[in-house]
Amino acid sequence: MNDKNESQENKPNNESNTMWGGRFKSGPDKIMEAINISIGFDQRLFLQDIEGSKAHCNMLEKQGIITKEAHKEIISGLETIAEEMAVGRFKFKNVLEDIHLNIEGRLRELIGENAGRLHTARSRNDQVATDLRLWVRDQSDALDKEIQNLQSALINQANKHVDWIMPGFTHLQSAQPVTLGHHMLAYVEMLGRDRGRFSDARKRLNENPLGAAALAGTSFPIDRHATSEALGFDRPTANSLDSVSARDFVLEFMAAAAICATHLSRLAEEIILWSSAQFKFASLSDSLTTGSSIMPQKRNPDAAELVRAKAGRIFGDLVTLLTVMKGLPLAYSKDMQEDKEPTFDAADAISLSICAMTAMINDLEFNRSCMKSAAGLGFSTATDLADWLVRVLSIPFREAHHVTGEIVRLAEARGSGLEALTLEDMKRIEPRITDDVFNVLSVEKSVTSRTSFGGTAPENVKLQIAHARERFLR
Repeated sequence: MNDKNESQENKPNNESNTMWGGRFKSGPDKIMEAINISIGFDQRLFLQDIEGSKAHCNMLEKQGIITKEAHKEIISGLETIAEEMAVGRFKFKNVLEDIHLNIEGRLRELIGENAGRLHTARSRNDQVATDLRLWVRDQSDALDKEIQNLQSALINQANKHVDWIMPGFTHLQSAQPVTLGHHMLAYVEMLGRDRGRFSDARKRLNENPLGAAALAGTSFPIDRHATSEALGFDRPTANSLDSVSARDFVLEFMAAAAICATHLSRLAEEIILWSSAQFKFASLSDSLTTGSSIMPQKRNPDAAELVRAKAGRIFGDLVTLLTVMKGLPLAYSKDMQEDKEPTFDAADAISLSICAMTAMINDLEFNRSCMKSAAGLGFSTATDLADWLVRVLSIPFREAHHVTGEIVRLAEARGSGLEALTLEDMKRIEPRITDDVFNVLSVEKSVTSRTSFGGTAPENVKLQIAHARERFLR
């Protein structure tokens, strides 16, 4: 009984044979169907596939390759299929493998024999390459807007906190005081470069593979410039072999996503630290945190933690596709079917991460007193003292660095800050020091003195905000 059931499960399926043609006497074994199928994920390309098919059909009719009657029937059928898919009425068939054959199969049901004319002068190889370029292009445009929204949220926070003082860290040790507005703008710059990377990748991908056919082009008198214009491509791809085998445009997109995810992860880590009881710099509302099943006092920054974790997922997607592509000879190999799932996954993960981060940045409330208090810890104005020694006493910086180190050691031994030392304390180390030195030892004086271009002084930050709005939000 079990043997009979097993043989039935592995019985070849003949339905897909009608799409493959006369070379095959029978359809694929069940296990072949299972490993070969992609409709479960590549159905996401349906809009791009129909858009590409309509452009191809219009070109075929214009070139006299198909009749006006066939053209009219095909376009009408494709529009019907698009409507069915949009409302969820389209019935996907696993035996038809992928989105291309599912659409062609349904088109045949709707209009009959003329459906087969649509595939004239093209292959699934150039078809999927075109679909994927269109999809990645759409995603790039959507991500650009999402990143811009995040930049806007960061700029708004910077504007609210232009002169709020917080510690600036190196090695996660207190280094120098900075303003919260300045800190927010650092991520605006990172995200601006992320947008630039997506934009650059988009420019390179915007070439049209349609018409390259399987790998060698076609003998039909097609017009690839016409389909390029119809689909919004800048030009046709120049080499038919490269057209169907290239996936570097996807790799560039995923690499840009991975770098962006790194920036989001860094910001997420800071939110996690800032919202801890040990820092108390900031807090998230109930809507963007979770509780504990056992510890009633907990408010966990789970959204930030998940953004941090999704970076690893996106890195993995990039490595997956790099590994798929690294050993493939020209032109198309079925390995390349494995390009879509990591691409879709990376796009979904980076989009969700950006939107979640935007919600968190908009939601954050900051604790001014805790940040300012922390800014003065760890002798954070020591560099200001060294700079004063250079500027006022004309001491070489290396000597000033040494003198400041001795003063810091004295303050540390006494358990006080630099500003709590007396003038006599400091004169015992460097007799030329005057009471003017106390003008540079407060965190307020420190941040307002950092007026160099790109520095943290509040007046600088105001100018940087205006500049950022002009560069990124117009």
